[in-house]
Amino acid sequence: MFEWMAWTTPVAVFFGCIVLMLAGMTVWEIKSPTILRKGFLPMETTRGDRLFIGLLSAAYVNLGFIGISGRLGEWMSLQTEPSIWISFVASMALLGWIMHKG
Repeated sequence: MFEWMAWTTPVAVFFGCIVLMLAGMTVWEIKSPTILRKGFLPMETTRGDRLFIGLLSAAYVNLGFIGISGRLGEWMSLQTEPSIWISFVASMALLGWIMHKG
């Protein structure tokens, strides 16, 4: 069923984190309904809005890293391409920052 995708450990962890976040946000919303809040984003947002924006941002960070990792390896004279875990940590940090400050 999942043969169409390259399920490496970082990919599985990334999608596992997304599933856990969605489940956690669902429980949080049921326990404590959200209110609109104005952060650094140019509009008032709810927790769900910030999660959606953060997930999109995290996906773009990962895709961007995958796109430039070969070049990074050449520029930095590395033997192999940089680890995808770098983009995972960066994307989760960005997601956390958007959720907290957005």
